Amino acid sequence: MKPHTLILAMSSMLLTTAALAAGNHAGGHAHAEDAIGKAGDAAKVSRTITVDMSDAMRFNPSSISVKQGETIRLVVKNSGAVKHELVLGTEKELKEHNEVMKKNPEMEHADDNMVTVAPGKTGEVIWQFTKAGKVNFACLQPGHFDAGMKGVVTVAGASAASSGEAKKDSTLEAPADMARGEIRKVDLDNKKITIKHGEIKNLDMPPMTMVFQVKDDAFLGKVKAGDKVRFTAEKNGSAFVVTGIQASP
Repeated sequence: MKPHTLILAMSSMLLTTAALAAGNHAGGHAHAEDAIGKAGDAAKVSRTITVDMSDAMRFNPSSISVKQGETIRLVVKNSGAVKHELVLGTEKELKEHNEVMKKNPEMEHADDNMVTVAPGKTGEVIWQFTKAGKVNFACLQPGHFDAGMKGVVTVAGASAASSGEAKKDSTLEAPADMARGEIRKVDLDNKKITIKHGEIKNLDMPPMTMVFQVKDDAFLGKVKAGDKVRFTAEKNGSAFVVTGIQASP
C-alpha cells in the first residue's frame, strides 16, 4: 500500500471510530430520554410539585403521580446539611450511574433530568413525562442511593386519565405520600396552619384536625380557610411541620 493511501485509510478509521463513540454516547442519552420523557418547556408547565431532600436519605414525597404528556416543575429543596440531588432515570440507568459515582465521588454532572442542591438551597427540574409507566428518581451522591434515597413517578396513560373513572381521578393523581385535608385556619402572625386532615401515613397519624408549623412561610399565602389541599408533613422535635402543600382537585 502506498504511503499516502495508508495515511488516508488510517484517517478514515480514526474518524469512523470517533463517530461511533460519539454516536453511542449521544444515542445512549437519547434512548434514556425516550424512556423517561424529555426536558420540558417552562411556558408549558401545568403543575409544580415540591420535593424535599433530607439527611435521613429520603425524598418527601417519594411517590409522585402525573399524567402522560404533562410538563411538571419539580422544585427540589435540600433541608439537610450535606449535598443531595434528584436524578430522573430508569432503574437500570440509576444503578449504573450509582456505580460510576462510587468510583468517581468528585464527579460533577449536569443534565436536564437532574439537579444537585447544596444544603439549605433549592433547585428545579422541568420535565415532560411523555410515556406512560414509571420513571424512577434517586440521589446519586456517594452512599445515598444505597441508603435508600429513591423515589418513583407514576405516569398515567392518556386513555386512563380520560376514562370513565372520573370519580377516581383525584385519588389516582394524589401521590401516595401526600395526605388530603381542608384548611381550617391560617395564622400569619404565628406562621401556623390548621388542617382537618385524613390519614397521614408517614406519621402513622389517623384523621383529625391539627395545628401545623410550616417549613416555608410562602405556604401561608397560597391557601385560605376552606381550601381543599394535599400536603406532606413531618415531625421535627415535638412539632409537626407541613413540608409541601398544593391545591386538591
